[in-house]
Amino acid sequence: MRILWIKVGGLFPVNTGGRRRSFEIVSALSQRHQVSLLTTHPPGEDEKLLREALPSCHEVISVPHEIPKQGSLGFIAALARSWFSPLPVDLFRCRVDGVRQRAEQIISSGSVDVVVADFLAATPNLSLRREGTRPPVVLFEHNIESQIWRRLRDNEKSPLRRLLLEVEWRKLQRYEARACGEASRTVAVSDADRIGLAKLAPGAEITSVATGVDTTYFAPQDRPQQPRELVFTGAMDWFPNEDGILNFVETTLPLIRKQMPDVRLTVVGRNPSEKLKTLASVAGVRVTGTVDDVRPYLADGAVCIVPLRIGGGTRLKIFEALAMGKAVVSTTIGAEGLPVTPGEHLILADEPAAFAASVIELLQQPERRSALGKAGRELVEQNFAWPMVALGFEKQLTEVTHNAR
Repeated sequence: MRILWIKVGGLFPVNTGGRRRSFEIVSALSQRHQVSLLTTHPPGEDEKLLREALPSCHEVISVPHEIPKQGSLGFIAALARSWFSPLPVDLFRCRVDGVRQRAEQIISSGSVDVVVADFLAATPNLSLRREGTRPPVVLFEHNIESQIWRRLRDNEKSPLRRLLLEVEWRKLQRYEARACGEASRTVAVSDADRIGLAKLAPGAEITSVATGVDTTYFAPQDRPQQPRELVFTGAMDWFPNEDGILNFVETTLPLIRKQMPDVRLTVVGRNPSEKLKTLASVAGVRVTGTVDDVRPYLADGAVCIVPLRIGGGTRLKIFEALAMGKAVVSTTIGAEGLPVTPGEHLILADEPAAFAASVIELLQQPERRSALGKAGRELVEQNFAWPMVALGFEKQLTEVTHNAR
C-alpha cells in the first residue's frame, strides 16, 4: 500500500503516549509499505532527527508550526477567531497552511492508496469525504476528543470558564461526529471508545485496535523497589495529567500519609507547571520534569498511581507499568478502555478515601503487589506487544483500500 500519514503536532521526540502509539505503528508499517509522513515541528527544532528515527519511511515531510498552548496569547487569539468558525478552538489552532497544501499536492497526484488522519487535529487540513478518484481517509481517533472537553467542563469550578468549556465541547462534539461520518473509516483505540464514537456518529464505520507497549524495553528490572515509594509518569503539560496529580496531592496523599507518614511520591514527566511545582514543594513531592528514561523511576516505585479524573482513549502509562511488573492503582477513567480485569491486573478506585485505602493495602502487602505485577506482565506480553498492534492497524488499512476499489 501507498500510505499518506498526516499528524499535526509532531512525532519526535517520542515523549507522549499519543506520539508513542503513532510512531510505533508508522515505523512498523513503513517496513512493509510505502509510507509518506506529513507532520509538523516547532520552528527551530531539527526535523532531521525524525527522518533518522524513521529510516524506512518513503518520505518524511515536516512543516514548521507551533500549536499555541492554552493560556498563551496565540491560544487566546485562536479562541477569539474560532468563535466565528464552526471549528472549536482545539482544532482551529491546528490549521496549518503548509500541511494543507502539501497534503492536497500529494493526494491530487494519485500517488497514495489511503490517507491516515492521525488524531482529530489533522482533519482541518484535508477533506475527509471520498469523491471521485481521491483515496479513502481513515481517521485514527486516539481519544474521544469531545469527551475530554466535556469532562473538563464537568470538573471546572469557575462559572465563566465552565460556560466557555460548555460552548467548546458542544462545538467539538458536532465536529467530531461529522468527521467520523465523513471518513471512510474511523479507528478507535479501545472497544469503549468505539462504542462511544458509534453513539456520537450513528451510521459511521467505526472499528478499534488495541493499545500496545514495547515489552522488551519495558520489562521487570533486577533492582529492589522502594517499599514506600509511589510513582506517576506522564507528560505534565497535558492537562488531565496535571489535574489528576494536583487533586491526588491535595486530597488523597494526606490520607495515605496519615497512616503511613513516610510514603513518598515521585511525579515523572515533561514541563510541570509552576502551580504543580509549588504545591509539590509544600507537600514534599518530588517532581522530576523531563527525564531520559522513565524505567528507573518505575522500577523504584512500589505502587504506580494513575489518579486521572479527565481523559479519553487509553493510557499507555498503565501498559508500561504492567510490562515492568508493577502494581497499579488507577481511577476508572484512568484505566478506561484498557482490556484489564480489576483485582487481577490492577486495582481501581475513584474516591480519595478508596484510592488511599487501596494504595495503603498494596504498600503493606508485598505478595499482593507481586501477584498483580506478574499478572499484568503476562497480559501485555502475550497480547499487546507493538508488532501485534501494528498488524491490526495494517489490516484496517488493507480493508479500507480494498473496499475503495
